[in-house]
Amino acid sequence: MKTLHTAYRVSDLSASLHFYTALGYTQVGRVDLGGGASLTVLKFPEEEVVTLELVHRPDDGPVDIGTGFSHLVVQVDDLAGTVDRLLRAGLWPGPVDQPAGPYGPQTSWLSDPDGYRIELVQWPPGHPAGITAADFG
Repeated sequence: MKTLHTAYRVSDLSASLHFYTALGYTQVGRVDLGGGASLTVLKFPEEEVVTLELVHRPDDGPVDIGTGFSHLVVQVDDLAGTVDRLLRAGLWPGPVDQPAGPYGPQTSWLSDPDGYRIELVQWPPGHPAGITAADFG
């Protein structure tokens, strides 16, 4: 088994597409569900498969992400450069932080138009892509 993709319900598809394409995602396709509803699938250029689905169902009313959702994590190679690029695109990432100290990952946080939180992570040199059992000693 493996995780295929994450799906978010969005209230304004145009605003969400602007946000996620500024982040670096590209649109792979869209499925019209009728009545103005659609599924739009995205991926980063380096990825082989879709990793994010934007579910737009205007008749369902406003998006309420509730208190159970925490965040989506996106790995970047150059966090400072990514933050600068996002600021130029009109997005508002937070400052770069080193929550595990100077030898750990660097992170920055931002929120999409519906309030979904995105954590940008730059791993230290030589660290595998993602968290592994080795990170826990």
